[in-house]
Amino acid sequence: MNEQLEQLKSRALQEIDSIASEEELQNLRVKYLGKKGELTSVMKGIGALTPEERPKLGQVVNTVRDLLEERIESVLELTRKRARAEKLSSERIDVTLPGRQLAKGSKHPVSMVIEEVSDIFAGLGFQIAEGPEIELDYYNFEALNFPKDHPARDMQDTFFVENNLLLRTHTSPVQIRTMLNHAPPVRVIAPGTVYRCDYDATHSPMFHQIEGFMVDKGITFADLKGILTIFVTQYFGKDIGVRLRPSFFPFTEPSAEVDIACVICKGKGCRVCKQSGWLEILGAGMVDPEVFKHVQYDPESVTGFAFGMGIERIAMLKYGINDMRLLFENDLRFLRQF
Repeated sequence: MNEQLEQLKSRALQEIDSIASEEELQNLRVKYLGKKGELTSVMKGIGALTPEERPKLGQVVNTVRDLLEERIESVLELTRKRARAEKLSSERIDVTLPGRQLAKGSKHPVSMVIEEVSDIFAGLGFQIAEGPEIELDYYNFEALNFPKDHPARDMQDTFFVENNLLLRTHTSPVQIRTMLNHAPPVRVIAPGTVYRCDYDATHSPMFHQIEGFMVDKGITFADLKGILTIFVTQYFGKDIGVRLRPSFFPFTEPSAEVDIACVICKGKGCRVCKQSGWLEILGAGMVDPEVFKHVQYDPESVTGFAFGMGIERIAMLKYGINDMRLLFENDLRFLRQF
């Protein structure tokens, strides 16, 4: 049996040294050292030996087993190192090659206008506030002096969700929520998304507004005109003309529409401004005392003004866009221009 073990050891070592793949080495381990392997078969014959011979042969078997295990592990490690080196060599990265250039994105023109307008008013001391897009009728209409039967509600073309819930038609509800939570003085702008049932070249069912308001002791219409004039000249240029026309809004009194000299023809008259030389950009006015009553402000002690502008309208004027729908269609040919 010793001779049989010696022959098995020599044959196994030769086979181990001749193999160069990890899979073949694992198969060879099973062949000689597995539960049904050749060395295991030899060990089964130990039972036929005398008690004196068994320990000696068992020691020889264990020595052969340890030797084969060690040689298999050694060759296996070398095989793995060789395979890893070959893989690294074949997958080598040439660091001198130019890198792949990634296409750069850009901000949407609506986002750019919101940021630019917000920066101007932040420089004038205005804070930024936000509110929910699904709003209660009370904040969207009633607290802003829109009674249930007020005809101005028809101008809003409202999307109603259910009962008193609706998609806000303007960002003015933020004005009410802010004043309910803060005592005067307040100086806030509220950019956000608004919704109305309207869709054509100059209207969209979803668009963006920036509402702004200031409330304190002694605020006058002159303050409103001064703030808006500073905004217009900073955004459209120092030489741009500004005018205010009387208008009507339920939550301001007196109210005004703010026009700027046409950015296309510089006030000379063209198709865009319908030969008038002026373009409307926002509405504004002094906060109606009835609004103050809804937020527990004393209209005898404080006054204030409010204004609101459509961001898409500003973007169309600044970038010469003739159809508002282009801002929402996500045509890359259009968006890449910005």
